[in-house]
This record gives sequence, structure tokens and C-alpha cells, in this order.
Amino acid sequence: MRIDILTLFPAMFLGPLQESILKRAQQRGLLTVLIHQLRDYAFDRHQMTDDIPYGGGEGMVMKPEPVFRAVTSILDRDDKATVILMTPQGRTFTQQTAKDLAQKPRLFFVCGHYGGFDERIRNLATDELSIGDYVLTGGELAAMVVIDAVARWVPGVLGALESAQQDSYAQGLLEGPQYTHPASFRGDAVPEVLLSGNHARIARWRREQALKRTFLRRPDLLATVDLSPEDQAYLAHLKQTLKESQDL
Repeated sequence: MRIDILTLFPAMFLGPLQESILKRAQQRGLLTVLIHQLRDYAFDRHQMTDDIPYGGGEGMVMKPEPVFRAVTSILDRDDKATVILMTPQGRTFTQQTAKDLAQKPRLFFVCGHYGGFDERIRNLATDELSIGDYVLTGGELAAMVVIDAVARWVPGVLGALESAQQDSYAQGLLEGPQYTHPASFRGDAVPEVLLSGNHARIARWRREQALKRTFLRRPDLLATVDLSPEDQAYLAHLKQTLKESQDL
């Protein structure tokens, strides 16, 4: 996968892209990430990329000319690229979105700044994404989040794709508890089932723990999950148990 990033602040990406999984993915040729300075595509000697909004108002607005010039020049008629605007007005980014974007050969992120984009810049976009219902200073941090989440689904980046498939939200549920050595720590022991060697029991326990954690923390997610009869029976038992404990 190739990823292009158009930004006013290229240095913001250097740390995240040169550490851990993203660094190794680039070293192994699984990802190619190129960062482009938007000011290099400005038309005037002052390299202006923003201006006051028509009609008045606070803040500055990103000008269309440098962005159009940059995107069209860098893409060079590559119609397979997915151009993504990072904006609070975009659709909410999810694990499924990350999985879908990982199937694309090339992603091009346009990071907004100041008071937003000139509306005509949206004509360039294939997609608009937001990472949550809040506002950041610019789109750089949001783009880093999306890139990291997408990269995990690129084959080979995690070594085993099963690692991504077991993450929270990958199957629609929050991930259940995980344990490692030691078997007992400060009187808190690893559940016996995980020490049993019975893979069927372990798989069922993990499924039930994921259901329980999702029910307690994000019950809204259960409406979108394909629940088996076993899952439904477990949730019914869990609800009854919780009700009885509250009635005591």
C-alpha cells in the first residue's frame, strides 16, 4: 500500500511513522508513506495556503488552489487513489472502515487546518473521515490514527492477520480480558480455564467474556452483532444474574 499525506506540518508525522509496527512495515516494503508539504504548492511568494472567509467570521479557511495543485500533481492521473479529507464533518471512522481502506492500493490524506476547508476542495475527495465528535487543531493527529488502524489490516504488517481479527471491534465486540505470566499476581490468579489446555472451553470463555464486557461497557454494539443461540442464552443468563444482584 502507498500512503500520501498532504500537510502543513510534516514533522508531526516523523515520530509515529518511525516507531514500532509502522516503521517495520515500511522497512519490509509493505507500506510506502510519503509526506508532502502543502506550502510547496502555493502560488504566491509568501506560500499562502489560507485566507479570510467570504461573508466574514472568525478564523482562516484553507484555500482551494494549493490543495488542488498538490493533489492533481502528486496523483498524476492515478484514478485508483482514495483521497480522504480529515474533517470533523466526515463520517465516523470505525474498525470496519479501517478494514475496508486496507483493501485500497493507495490512500491520499489531506489534513485540514485553521478554520476548515474551502468547500470546493471537497470536490477532490473520495471520502471524508472524522475520528470522533470533537475538534482538533488540525487533521494531522486524526490522519495518524487512521493510518495506524488501517495498517494493521494490511497483510503481513502484524505478522498474523488473526491478531487484527481478535482486536476490539473486529468482530463487533469489545475484546475480553487477557492474561500472561505470572499465573498469580498479588492474589489475583489467571482464570483456571486458560490453564486447562482445553481449546474449545477457552474459545467459549473468551467469547462469553467479550459479550460480557461489551454488554457492560458498550451495549449499543450488540445490536449490530450476529449472535448465536449460545450467545443469546449467555446474555440472557448474564442479565438475569445482574438483575438478581441488584435486587439484593
